[in-house]
Amino acid sequence: MENHSIAIIVGSLRDGSINRKVARSMCALHDRLDCTIVEIGDLPLYNPDIDGDSPPEAYTRFRDAIRSAEGVLFVTPEYNRSVPGALKNAIDVGSRPYGKSVFAKKPAAIVTVSPGALGGFGANHHLRQSAVFLDMPVMQQPEAYLGHVSDDAFGKDGLLKDGDLKNLVEKLSAAFADWIDLIKAGREKLLGDSAGSNG
Repeated sequence: MENHSIAIIVGSLRDGSINRKVARSMCALHDRLDCTIVEIGDLPLYNPDIDGDSPPEAYTRFRDAIRSAEGVLFVTPEYNRSVPGALKNAIDVGSRPYGKSVFAKKPAAIVTVSPGALGGFGANHHLRQSAVFLDMPVMQQPEAYLGHVSDDAFGKDGLLKDGDLKNLVEKLSAAFADWIDLIKAGREKLLGDSAGSNG
């Protein structure tokens, strides 16, 4: 099986965020995921007035990073039963100008991480609603609401220690790689069938 280039968008801007640590762990636990965390903290609030012929450099950098990836992994906390503002802004930047979204057709996975019991359930489902409009095929199973996660779950290297959470994250990583394989194979079959029907 081939490797896949993955753009990771972490909803938390905090350097020591448990979401960032989980994202790094997901990639470290599966050698078929070639991951890059695409930073979103420097993106100006989306404003069509500045998104013309010469958009902000940060917009262009972000869009190019998503466009060049085979899949997108969202790892985010929950703020007020939704996603953090920085993540929503990144989605707005990537989906504009209208008709030129860099997210369209990209296989995606959504992982929410929280110290609380619900594991970011509200943010997870809210983000899934946005992904439908973005035309992103999102991995449906296994669902990933990681609750009761604290800094104690990670070693000095910032990666998950051995245990149930690490095992779950490893399964998520493998499932996402398989999901991208499935989406790519389906598209290739559809394109092949379409070419054959036109022959």
